[in-house]
Amino acid sequence: MNNSIALKSILTKEIQRFTRIWVQTLVPPAITISLYFVIFGSLIGSRIGEMGGFDYMSFIVPGLIMMSVITNSYSNVASSFFSAKWQRNVEEMLVAPVPNWVIVAGYVGGGMCRGILVGLIVTIVSLLFVDIQLHNIWVIIATVTLTSATFALGGLINAIFAGSFDDISIIPTFILTPLTYLGGVFYSISLLPEFWQGVSQINPIVYMVNAFRYGFLGISDVSLVTAFAVIGFFIVTLFTIAMVLISKGIGLRS
Repeated sequence: MNNSIALKSILTKEIQRFTRIWVQTLVPPAITISLYFVIFGSLIGSRIGEMGGFDYMSFIVPGLIMMSVITNSYSNVASSFFSAKWQRNVEEMLVAPVPNWVIVAGYVGGGMCRGILVGLIVTIVSLLFVDIQLHNIWVIIATVTLTSATFALGGLINAIFAGSFDDISIIPTFILTPLTYLGGVFYSISLLPEFWQGVSQINPIVYMVNAFRYGFLGISDVSLVTAFAVIGFFIVTLFTIAMVLISKGIGLRS
């Protein structure tokens, strides 16, 4: 009972945190995606033509939605948990009779809520530019849920190791953004030379974007089973790392 109350408290605090400043957290992704649609969809897409048997704008919609989910799930937890660490709020939770998994689940759940909500907003915005198809709604729900959980966990680990607010932006800028742009958001990896197709398969975002695209269009550059296996592997690995770090107080106790 106490665990459920603690989980609900952390989760509620996290949701209220980003909804209270919705102009900064929910509106910018919608504006950014609109610009992507105008530039890549309308202007460039008309010259590219079809990709994977679909017009280019329809092809990039799943990738753009997933890109928003990834970015917001990650950044929400990274900034929130580091703020709690900087203000010494984390130390209060560590000494409280609350299991570490509740702390992890609360923050990750908050990140997932923001990521999925932003994904929904971006989906609504995309309806202004293209008619969205739904091939398998369950694949869409499963992929967006698992992907948001994966990157929320990644944001938590980033916050644990971060020594300053500047450190929070290093991973998104130099690792997350390049992986996202090279993750098949704007193109099919089947268009790449064989060597680079092999390199792309190292990128976990390729599997997430393609599984999500399959849910909408029914096409994918990778096996759906492999995609979910990769996502599941990263969730288990990142959750284990987060639990170990919090249990040992690494980066949390001064």
